[in-house]
Amino acid sequence: MVKLNALREELGLAPVTPDEDLPTFDGAAAHLACVPASRWRPVYARLLAQELRPHLPAVVELLGDVRTAVDGPQAERAIAGWLAAVTGGQATIRSSWGDTVAQRGSPGEIRMEQRLVYEGRPVGSLHLEADPGWHPLFRLVAELARLARLQSAAAGAARRRVGERQFEALLAGDTTGAPEGGPCVLAALRLDRVLPRAERAREAHIHRLDVLCAVGEGYFHGRDLGCLTTVRGDKALWLWPSQDPEREARGLHTALLNATEEDLRLGVSSPQPGYGEVRAALRQALQALDEVRTPRGLVSFQRLDPLQALLDSPALHALSEQVRGRMRAEDEGGKLEDTLRQYLAHRGSLAELARNLNLHVNTLRYRLRRIEEVLEGELAEPAFVARLYLAFHAAPREGRRAPGSA
Repeated sequence: MVKLNALREELGLAPVTPDEDLPTFDGAAAHLACVPASRWRPVYARLLAQELRPHLPAVVELLGDVRTAVDGPQAERAIAGWLAAVTGGQATIRSSWGDTVAQRGSPGEIRMEQRLVYEGRPVGSLHLEADPGWHPLFRLVAELARLARLQSAAAGAARRRVGERQFEALLAGDTTGAPEGGPCVLAALRLDRVLPRAERAREAHIHRLDVLCAVGEGYFHGRDLGCLTTVRGDKALWLWPSQDPEREARGLHTALLNATEEDLRLGVSSPQPGYGEVRAALRQALQALDEVRTPRGLVSFQRLDPLQALLDSPALHALSEQVRGRMRAEDEGGKLEDTLRQYLAHRGSLAELARNLNLHVNTLRYRLRRIEEVLEGELAEPAFVARLYLAFHAAPREGRRAPGSA
């Protein structure tokens, strides 16, 4: 390989002792920090090329062989196969969300990993288990693996654009050309940030959602599930023919978490009998999405408290405020409200409730009559009691998200 003193001589610098090998540009940079890179890099490249000149035909042949793999119909599998065959180890290409895209060969003595990044976002990773001496070739092949991942992403984007049009048609009620069969499930994702108003920031936000659409679409495509996906407003949506709804929803959620460090929330509908019920599925997914309480969390509509939507509704909040307002106007100390809460939660006799409240039973009866007078109803009437129960169990307004926020 190129010697340090040969390089220093070319640059007009005094030799150093001992003489050292410089197999990489980084190695040369460590010894020549005082010299501008624009001076030493061209010299280093020429000296390196001279040493490699006898081997250049073989290098070109070798790299040409792996380069043809990128142009094939299954580029990632071909690249993994080529790298495994040449190194005698095991080569693996993974997606940005962790799925194994291609794997060939047998495990080797050391593990090497290279993240594949394009314009600041991960598109996958290349892994090699082989002799550590293959690391320089591994780094070179990583660039070809990145190109193969980008080609797969481009093919997925073209497929996704076709699916977007079909998805939007289904959401508009047009089932012409809809996939046959069922059931189907819809998932909705929102990032933990409000959709910006400024145009460029808004475009960047939507682009991030589109990238996550691609992640989800890739996850389902890798499992032979024909997913449709689109971005609507501040949400990314997926629709797929479901075989195991809970497992698929968890898998989608995991894929998304692996693909980004951003805080996000995911809501998933219950299985629908067919694609004609897409709008109902969207309503369920959005309701589930609104119930995600933790960053990077998942909620399925099937697991929602059936009364939760009612307890969170504005109409019920208005009823709650009205009931409490009337009672506080008549009883500033809050005795009537506390008595009513205890009454609604109690399942035994009035005598038992009076003992629990440390009251005479006649005092308890008096308070209950006052509650009926203030609220203009009868506690013996089930419908009236039901309204009071819901009013006192409505979720508080504090801490509720504003429309469109995370």
